Amino acid sequence: MKLKIGLVKGDGIGPEIVECAIKVLDKVLDKTEYSAVYEELCAGGVAIDKYGVPLPDETISKALECDSVLLGAVGGPKWDTLPGHLRPERALLGLRKELGLFANIRPVKLYDALKDRCLLKDSDEIDIVIVRE
Repeated sequence: MKLKIGLVKGDGIGPEIVECAIKVLDKVLDKTEYSAVYEELCAGGVAIDKYGVPLPDETISKALECDSVLLGAVGGPKWDTLPGHLRPERALLGLRKELGLFANIRPVKLYDALKDRCLLKDSDEIDIVIVRE
């Protein structure tokens, strides 16, 4: 079975992250009956540079046709002075809204090297997942 995966490579380290994620995903899919076809989607700062908006309508339309969307990173100093509605990060909010995604999952891990900085001093381990809506 073929999965259609939209790729929002984005800005800064985003393209590098997405390329690495594709390699991992392809290796995982090789072990299953699934395969992937990738479609590049434009959002974030690169979309602002090309189309004047962080999330073009075409990107939304294409994303809605995909089985999933893999997003790298958006934003950077180049776009920091833009008004709020034109900031690259607005693409994330728009994509979440249009795709019906409302949660942002943030796992928390305590690294040994940072234990002395943690406010929860008596804890050797922290196992927390923050779900932001």
